[in-house]
Amino acid sequence: MSHARCKLPLGFAAVLVAAAVTAHGLAAEPTGDKVSIETLLRSGWQVAGYTSTFDNRSSFVLFKHPNETYLVQCLTSYDVQRTPRVTIHCYDLR
Repeated sequence: MSHARCKLPLGFAAVLVAAAVTAHGLAAEPTGDKVSIETLLRSGWQVAGYTSTFDNRSSFVLFKHPNETYLVQCLTSYDVQRTPRVTIHCYDLR
């Protein structure tokens, strides 16, 4: 895979994550088991990996934290025909 081809998915994932965080409501605190991407980033979690689906409407983003032994994976998706258009599901990988 060429270096130029690798930049496009990362850029897309970054835009999707930014859109998901913005659309999800930055001021909202997570409730129960729900975790927001904003909360992860503010807590020191770092993007460790990403991948997008065939149709480029959803992405998996993997987060790592230097002080934790587990990872967190978030599925972000965008669908113009649904409300809300952006959905986020994050969960621990232990």
